[in-house]
Amino acid sequence: MPLGKFDPLNVKVWFVVGITMAGAIIIAQTTRRRRRKVPTNTLEYFGAFVERFELLGAPQPLPPAAPLLLSGLSFAISDNFDIKGQVTGFGNPDWRKTHGPADQTALIVTVLRKQGAGCIGRTVIDEFSFGMKGENLHYGMTTNPDVPTDVPGGSCSGSAVAVAAGLVDFALGSDTIGGVRIPASFCGVLGFRPSHAAVCSSGMLPNSQSLDAIGWLARNPAVLHRVGSVLLPVTAKAIKRTRHFIFADDCFQLSNVPIQKTVNVISNSIESLSGFQAPKHMNISQYIASNVPSLKEFYEPSSKSSKAASSIKALSTVMLLLQRYEFKTNYEDWINTVKPSISLEVSARVLEAINYTPDHLKSLYNVRTELRAALNTLLKDGGILLIPTTAAVPLKHGFKQKLSAEYQDSLYTLLSIAGVSGCCQATVPLGKHDSHNISVSFVAAHGADRFLLDTILDIYSSIQEQVVIASSYCLPAPQHCSNGDLDQSEVLKEKGNAAFRGKHWKKAVNYYSDAIKLNNANAKYYCNRAAAYLELGCYQQAETDCTHAISLDKKIVKAYMRRGTAREMLLYYKEALQDFRYALALEPQNKAARAAEKRIEKLLK
Repeated sequence: MPLGKFDPLNVKVWFVVGITMAGAIIIAQTTRRRRRKVPTNTLEYFGAFVERFELLGAPQPLPPAAPLLLSGLSFAISDNFDIKGQVTGFGNPDWRKTHGPADQTALIVTVLRKQGAGCIGRTVIDEFSFGMKGENLHYGMTTNPDVPTDVPGGSCSGSAVAVAAGLVDFALGSDTIGGVRIPASFCGVLGFRPSHAAVCSSGMLPNSQSLDAIGWLARNPAVLHRVGSVLLPVTAKAIKRTRHFIFADDCFQLSNVPIQKTVNVISNSIESLSGFQAPKHMNISQYIASNVPSLKEFYEPSSKSSKAASSIKALSTVMLLLQRYEFKTNYEDWINTVKPSISLEVSARVLEAINYTPDHLKSLYNVRTELRAALNTLLKDGGILLIPTTAAVPLKHGFKQKLSAEYQDSLYTLLSIAGVSGCCQATVPLGKHDSHNISVSFVAAHGADRFLLDTILDIYSSIQEQVVIASSYCLPAPQHCSNGDLDQSEVLKEKGNAAFRGKHWKKAVNYYSDAIKLNNANAKYYCNRAAAYLELGCYQQAETDCTHAISLDKKIVKAYMRRGTAREMLLYYKEALQDFRYALALEPQNKAARAAEKRIEKLLK
């Protein structure tokens, strides 16, 4: 069906009006002519969706027309993007009750569908895009698929969860003060916040226009890049630049993650790659203090730290004050009239905004202008600033206490660099530390979005190889298991095998993970878990598990086969071909490996 004739009202829409953590749901069906039934199940979908529907992408044109860039890919949108004929919920039922259906579909959704991508539903956001944990009073806590004991992060938790769980290829969200970057980091996926105003926000409910950016998340760097190729403006002239990384040493000092798992991983990743200069190191706080004069009005007078160290904290203050002022301008009348039911965390933020009286309004916007100019100067000619995405550790799932000021500072301080300046930022996962997902972020000059996405695509495979190496150095020594532990680990493995045969992939992952906790020296446990990850579409995790398995047993053919499959799905064709050839060297008669070798060779021609 041509896109121009597609009617989004021809699909079946299910409104999820109540979700409990036990997975019980109450749904109200709205009948609209022809529809396709799409199941909504909180256990299967990790609580990611507010509602499920299907908006088909444009069909692939016949040759010789160029293929559509996003053909065959699926995506989801957070609950602040308009779909014609549907009510945009903004994460709050009172907002939904007091607003009618949208007259038009958000421009970005239309653009993605014209390039072949299909939209399968709306995802949960914190109310009014204001939260940080990924918890919504009205729709429940979304579950972090990779680390279920951690919160997924907000505000666009549902989009990150849908991507991390393999439910979609990519997802859209809004990033005001970290709405895409925080959940990307906590859920272990790639996230991209483009330069401010680089992507048209028509049809998206704003939180704070000076800070808002439409971002997207993906598991695969190639998908992240392809979405950017569709959405980002084409520069007048493509410039081949030599890239140079600048490590913000003072920012990494704020993080509890060892530099072996962050700075060293990136440094080692670029050593063998062409087109990269030797990295430099600097104190970004000192640079900001010296080049953003309007920031002096926002230093804390009682602070005992130096002016340089205070500059990033002051920058975070500017970001939050800008958000308060613009949210108040947008929604004060509605808040005071409707008096909506809001969760405790978000209501505190809303009240701060509604009661805010700007004393230094001109200076707030001056800081924004000066910071962008300073960073554009620093990062011109291929510069990329490397920082931790956030210094905060993810909260435990179900955390109910009021968030301390110290925790909020650790969460938001580093996010303010790109947030206030409007520069583009990419969040890249780096595995785990202390059982939490960790990441770093790459910040490039305003308008250098395509350059930054090209860089991520070029370096990502090397980064993940270094992540595995760094993790192997930090792994606990193989456990000397008692016979009881060995017996129990084998029981858990067999339970995992049974779950796998029954196509209960997530259960299989959990059983294999429990077996690994008892005996982390058994290559088969990692290899089996990789097979379950492949079925879930979690290719990065599958690749990592296979690498662990091979480090324990270099003759385990299945690990080479499964890693090759994972790398093929991640579009790392050369590395995949190498794995299939290793498998053939061990088993020359392996028909699957031979077929895979021929398939990859054709792709590389």
